[in-house]
Amino acid sequence: MQHLTYLNAIILGVVEGLTEYLPISSTGHLTITEKVLGYKVDNPAVTAYTAIIQMGAIAATVLYFFKDIVRLLGAWFAGLRGVEERAHHDYQLAWAVIIGSIPVAVVGFLGRKEIKGPLRTLWVIVAALLLWSVVMWAAERRHKVLDGRGVVRGEGQVTMRDGLIIGLVQCFSLIPGVSRSGATISAGLMDGLDRVTATRLSFFMAIPALTAAGLYEVKDADPSVVGVGQMALGVVVAFVVAYASIAWLLRFVAHHPITVFVWYRVALALALCIVLGTGYLSAT
Repeated sequence: MQHLTYLNAIILGVVEGLTEYLPISSTGHLTITEKVLGYKVDNPAVTAYTAIIQMGAIAATVLYFFKDIVRLLGAWFAGLRGVEERAHHDYQLAWAVIIGSIPVAVVGFLGRKEIKGPLRTLWVIVAALLLWSVVMWAAERRHKVLDGRGVVRGEGQVTMRDGLIIGLVQCFSLIPGVSRSGATISAGLMDGLDRVTATRLSFFMAIPALTAAGLYEVKDADPSVVGVGQMALGVVVAFVVAYASIAWLLRFVAHHPITVFVWYRVALALALCIVLGTGYLSAT
């Protein structure tokens, strides 16, 4: 197993930062990149590095939404102390994030062996890219219908039920190629939230989900494969690129449907079919 170089750490950090919040699957792209770079994608040290550099993207999320996070935490603690404060929409939103984060943690822990093993193949990524693209297309179609009826809801109308629905759908993102943001944004649109609200809620739910995954994988980090310096560099690069990606995506979804990303997902899946079919790359 070759040692991760600083150049490859930068490459993987850029890929993580670019793809973590776009609905195109960061795990899928990291797996493809790791394979192209010559790493064994189901090696515990490699999968650990993939999860750990997500901490850079999480740090970017916390910094970008710091005021929102402080506001929600304040509303949540206030609601725990007083009955009247529980009617505030920020209290409901905070609970939606908390409740929505539980299912993926449970499923991720119970299915960790399959997620890090059998599911880490390029053929799984091909199937997930294509199949979830259909879901994203259907979500936008439903969003258009609901918007035409004038029943699309904003952030101030998010409920705990919304959090549970989105949290359950988020479990599908444990399959490489689905995309965590693709799953949560699609669920939000299906559930009647506007595009920006669904995207912001996706960002909020990413914080506990990705933090837990990153911390859990630290134990599998192998210094003989991934040095501390390379890991730190990957986290920093992911942080910088992810921060820019967050700002761009929020502006983009305000005026464009997520079906724009479907074309890229399909093109990537077809390209993977070609390289796998010709034997240029192996699936694992």
